[in-house]
Amino acid sequence: MSTLLPSPLGADSADVRSLELEITGKCQLSCTHCLSESGPQALHGTMTPEDWRTVIRDAAALGTRIIQLIGGEPTANPHWREFAELALSLGLHVEVYSNLFHVAPDWWGLFERKGVTLATSYYSDDPDEHDRITRRAGSYVRTRTNIHEALTRGITLRVGIVDVLPGQRVAEARAELESMGVQRITVDRVRAVGRAMLPGQAPTLDEMCGRCTRGRAAVLPDGSLAGCVLARDFPAGNVRETPLAELFGGAEWAGLSASIPRPSAAACPPNDSGDCDPANTEACDPAY
Repeated sequence: MSTLLPSPLGADSADVRSLELEITGKCQLSCTHCLSESGPQALHGTMTPEDWRTVIRDAAALGTRIIQLIGGEPTANPHWREFAELALSLGLHVEVYSNLFHVAPDWWGLFERKGVTLATSYYSDDPDEHDRITRRAGSYVRTRTNIHEALTRGITLRVGIVDVLPGQRVAEARAELESMGVQRITVDRVRAVGRAMLPGQAPTLDEMCGRCTRGRAAVLPDGSLAGCVLARDFPAGNVRETPLAELFGGAEWAGLSASIPRPSAAACPPNDSGDCDPANTEACDPAY
């Protein structure tokens, strides 16, 4: 991967405040609606650890404030803690978007660090319904247990609920989370990306919330740059071939941004603090 170079087009790359790093496709779950079609047999991708380190350094140099480690299940990548530590050392905030199916005892210390927050997905207060969506028996119990542990430790946690099934117990799931003490919760509809697409359905930018490329971006496991993880089918170059600053200042990125319909004024507040911040928005949640 190339090292950081100034954008030849003079673009204000610092406008990208939040960068999602999809550091693996591997996941213990195989959710029915997964945007990245992740699962136990998926791979980490073609990005090397040094590739990811370069992206993190370049993002910090460009003025990015938030790095989100996402997957798949980001903790399935054996280097995820190293990436988090590097980002913290560069003054970046780190959010780990985990399914919380498995948390090793020595991970909690990192989650408790200043500048680190957790995010996860939750689907129902009914264990069977939750597990039917994740396609992994016992996932409800394990995720709920680790949500409780995070809250007990005082870790900042946000939770996204995706409405996947007809009649899904979404309201009950939200009520259960609130009773546990979760304060940052949002609900989003399922979006036609990845496994959620119908047979023969083509990807479309109409499924985006409108915030992709506007203050945020994503790097996928193969190095592709996207407007967010949901916009994965519309890459604007590759960080393994072109420095991040040049990509943000390039014609492909400008064209992608211009092609995404802008959100309504109420859709996503201008000062939201996350990748597509489901803490503050109803339709900007990468909880897939």
